[in-house]
Amino acid sequence: MPLTAIAALGDFATLDYCSLLDPKRLKNATADTPDSSFTACQADFVQAGRPRTVTIGPLAADRDPTVQAYAYPGKVPDGVSVQQASFVPERTCGRAITFADGVRLAVSVTDRDDRGSAEDRCTAADDVVGGALDAVTGNRVRHPQLPDRSWGRVDSCAILTGSGAQGGDATAGLAGHSCILDKVSLEFAVVRQAPAGPSETLGNRVARVAADGAFCRVRTVQPSPATPGRAEQATVSVVDTSGAGGDAACPAARTAAATIFSRIP
Repeated sequence: MPLTAIAALGDFATLDYCSLLDPKRLKNATADTPDSSFTACQADFVQAGRPRTVTIGPLAADRDPTVQAYAYPGKVPDGVSVQQASFVPERTCGRAITFADGVRLAVSVTDRDDRGSAEDRCTAADDVVGGALDAVTGNRVRHPQLPDRSWGRVDSCAILTGSGAQGGDATAGLAGHSCILDKVSLEFAVVRQAPAGPSETLGNRVARVAADGAFCRVRTVQPSPATPGRAEQATVSVVDTSGAGGDAACPAARTAAATIFSRIP
């Protein structure tokens, strides 16, 4: 039977992406303890003296013309295919594991200096893909129970629609940790470091506001109840459609964030 993402990975909202990472697949490498977020797993490692970062996730379901077929050297389950992703950062090899229902799992390996070759990066990325597929077929996918106070348990679309944001229907991310409603979005993540910059109080929370291209983003954090030394982050983003840039969206972003942050438990 063709393998779908839901059959392979289970509930996307509670998936531990780090259970898909097998550091032993990275030849001649020493890996740090992986960081698990709500939608991805990331680990730094040193391979043959070169510092690299591997990322598994997020999931996506929309069509992406930048993802193209290539000759993946490993075996794949029935209904599953592996593609290369061309729209990736510099010094990154991107892969996509596509399940029978069209849901894609992103995999990437990035060199943190300029010494690694594209061929080496992509060999490592294919090794990571193989480990992820083995985890799926070997029944090693994990689903941890998130603590009560974790924002990973929060329904982002319920918060966003309940805040009075205007627009059509809210669109939830596949894992439920992000939501978009017209020009406003809300996303929850686990981060290594809290955002820097001047702080202000919005919705009774310490927040930081920053323009980012056409967006203005407002972030607030809490200590992660699941992972010591990490923070959970809520990000409210508002896009400027006038062409003036993200600064123009910051008044609306502050207003939205004040309401949304006050509703986050």
